[in-house]
Amino acid sequence: MHFGLSEEQEMIVSTVRSFVENEICPHEAEVERTGQVPHELGEEIKQKCIDLGFYACNFPQEVGGAGLSHLDFTLVERELGRGSMALTHFFGRPQNILMACNTEQRDRYLLPAVRGERMDALAMTEPDAGSDVRGMKCQAVRDNGDWVVNGSKHFISGAEHADFFIVFIATGVEDTPKGPKKRITTFLVDRGTPGFEVREGYNSVSHKGYKNCILYFDNCRLPDAQVLGEVDGGFAVMNEWLYATRLTVAAFCVGRARRCFDYALEYAAERKQFGQPIGKFQGISFQIADMITEIDAADWLTLAAAWRLDQNSPANREIASAKVYASEMLARVTDTTLQIFGGMGLMDDFPIERFWRDARVERIWDGTSEIQRHIISRDLLRPLGA
Repeated sequence: MHFGLSEEQEMIVSTVRSFVENEICPHEAEVERTGQVPHELGEEIKQKCIDLGFYACNFPQEVGGAGLSHLDFTLVERELGRGSMALTHFFGRPQNILMACNTEQRDRYLLPAVRGERMDALAMTEPDAGSDVRGMKCQAVRDNGDWVVNGSKHFISGAEHADFFIVFIATGVEDTPKGPKKRITTFLVDRGTPGFEVREGYNSVSHKGYKNCILYFDNCRLPDAQVLGEVDGGFAVMNEWLYATRLTVAAFCVGRARRCFDYALEYAAERKQFGQPIGKFQGISFQIADMITEIDAADWLTLAAAWRLDQNSPANREIASAKVYASEMLARVTDTTLQIFGGMGLMDDFPIERFWRDARVERIWDGTSEIQRHIISRDLLRPLGA
């Protein structure tokens, strides 16, 4: 077992952290204030990422990506977690399920996405289908050789900047031992397709500027050429995608927690009460100790899960463990940091209150904490017949 980073991995960490500090952090306060990322700024960040050679670094070299391993890419995501999600969105990590594109789709979607010429967004969640993905009501039915889509999706991140969408849609029902279940197919849908509309979503207290949108389909007609993968094969594609996103959430939480901890540590060393730094009081120093212990534990859980993927070892339970622990760890760290700062922690003079608000959503999206615990317990009990 070896727990150190290679020279190349150290370079990845240093490069991405420097990018966040120099290209992301200076703009965070304005994005938080306005709730917007100016188009010119987003394009500037994207171009700098392309020039750096990190755009689409989660894709193999054969299609123009950097070909990073799961572990290397997790290190990238961990460092990006230190910055505003609204801004790091333009660092450019297209959905890796675009590798399922067929030959013709590669030229229209995959390769332009990897080059940064087109941006994608993934659409799965519906008002009545969150954790219960099979409960989706957005459906596509056959009509004269095409698919006619009706329904809606919501909480779609990155949709305002997307040129096309990867959408999971119900395409029928199958009987299973556990009763009828929706068959799901993945479609590629271009912005501007007749019958398809992207509307502004809800105002969130988390991740200002990283907007969510609502997608509406009203007799939207899609040809077979827009099917990604196999018809009715969307659930398998979905599960493969969730591996990557849950690991990304865990890595993000670790990165954000480390940035938050840095503020707490510095403040505890500088802020004085009763004639000495507050860090000298056990009420604070023990909290500092607990925070770094939890952050390190979440970090190792996350990196170990990524390593298992690189070894082609089963990692479903390990990724779920990393996601649930890291997201809940971030909640504790941000709350404790705010407590250390006292009343100033709630003022927007510091980013602490922002970290605190942003942390709340991490336990919900990309699989709630309850879903992660279900995955973990199922993985342990099934071999025993339970």
